[in-house]
Amino acid sequence: MRPTDRTGLAIILSLVALTFFDAMGLIIKHLSSGYSAAELSAYRNLFGLVPSIIALWSSRAWRLSGRRLKLRQWKLAFLRGAVVTVAQLCFYASLGLMAFATASTITYASALFTTALAIPILGERVGWVRWSAVLVGFAGVIMVIQPGGTGFSLYVLLPLAASACYAFVGVTARLFDDDAPSPLVNLYSSVISLIGAALIAYFWGGFTPIASVNDMGWIMLMGVFGGIAVLFMVVSYRMTEQSNLAPFSYFGIPLAFALGWLFFDEAPWSTLFPGALLIATGGLLIVWRERSRSKTVAKLH
Repeated sequence: MRPTDRTGLAIILSLVALTFFDAMGLIIKHLSSGYSAAELSAYRNLFGLVPSIIALWSSRAWRLSGRRLKLRQWKLAFLRGAVVTVAQLCFYASLGLMAFATASTITYASALFTTALAIPILGERVGWVRWSAVLVGFAGVIMVIQPGGTGFSLYVLLPLAASACYAFVGVTARLFDDDAPSPLVNLYSSVISLIGAALIAYFWGGFTPIASVNDMGWIMLMGVFGGIAVLFMVVSYRMTEQSNLAPFSYFGIPLAFALGWLFFDEAPWSTLFPGALLIATGGLLIVWRERSRSKTVAKLH
């Protein structure tokens, strides 16, 4: 543990961040009938610059480096921003086409994709425990997607594609130089995501005029909620190890179900269960294995 480790407070902040992320998703679903996923992504990224700039300005590592804005691996940062754009488009589109809880739950497959992508990208060796966890998790994904079922639609592949993209972004974050400040890397991604989403929205049919003051308020609130979530998540990750927080992220599955039922009268029991439980089980097995490996390495040193 680090001297500044405050795991309890970090867990609370991460859960608050998760709640704000879900609140942002609810607003996106509410606005999706009048605005395209690309438009909503552009607005989200515009507001997302605010927490990125605040996080960078408050970064001690960035100040010690002379407040440089140049990244040696800027091409990788640009690539990650482009992938984030695709992830947001897929996820935001799915929120307008599917039950809120179903779309949100499928994105939790990102932990499974992360394990699979770590092999070709990072050269990691994945043992039978983690591969078993991946298989369990993907069995859960298949149960939620229900390919071949009467209710199957290609729309369910959108949040799955989003989870793969988010996993790629997470894995490639480990390729940056150790002295590259994380807030600066995130700022690069935010700027590229904003540009990408704005261009897609422009060529997809242009920006729809904001219909009312209410819609403007919802759009601003969407950005504020997303910004608060990002800031809280960044702070929580600085307080403790990510492996300490990962198990609590699955609190988002019942939370998404409750919020979808409360605000949109959706209760997709037959779609989500027991598949959602297998997705969470697979993810938690991966977390457990990672923590076991970390403890073993620490003892050897």
